[in-house]
Amino acid sequence: MAHSAPLPGFEAPAVGFEQPFEMLRACHERVQRSLDLLRRLIEYLDTRGHDRSTRSAAADVLRYFDIAAPLHHEDEELHVFPVLAGSADAALREAIAVLRDDHVRMAERWAWARGVLLGWRDDPEPTLLDEPSRALLKAFSDAYDAHIATEEGLVYPAAQAAFDATGLARIGAEMQARRRAA
Repeated sequence: MAHSAPLPGFEAPAVGFEQPFEMLRACHERVQRSLDLLRRLIEYLDTRGHDRSTRSAAADVLRYFDIAAPLHHEDEELHVFPVLAGSADAALREAIAVLRDDHVRMAERWAWARGVLLGWRDDPEPTLLDEPSRALLKAFSDAYDAHIATEEGLVYPAAQAAFDATGLARIGAEMQARRRAA
């Protein structure tokens, strides 16, 4: 399978936890790369079928959404959303409510998508996608587009402004500690 875009986690911006909002944005880039790999995987399966490269691509997508994505969502739930939940800005409060709901729906869709990808990775003769399955994978992928746009365009700037240097260092250290524990 030719890779026109990097695999998840490769060639990502080099940011550290001392810049937690830059780290969150870098995670979004990795989400987009993983979703792009999923789209390319589906196209490849449609035209060429399963082989070693499709199994590897499925494993890469699984790895990202099983490990990194839940940690990213936890970062937002613990550090970004709470600081804005009491905002006087109704648009921010509404955005936070929608984003929290998104996390629940994304987790539900991932549970289903995960089963499909496990089959592609592990089953000696995995099934091809039917239309309902294809639609659900597309919905999983599409959900991230609006979610990321809201976070980066509205929520992250407002949340980042609410932290001083000490607060940013604290949340960065907590984010890093969760990843070490995982």
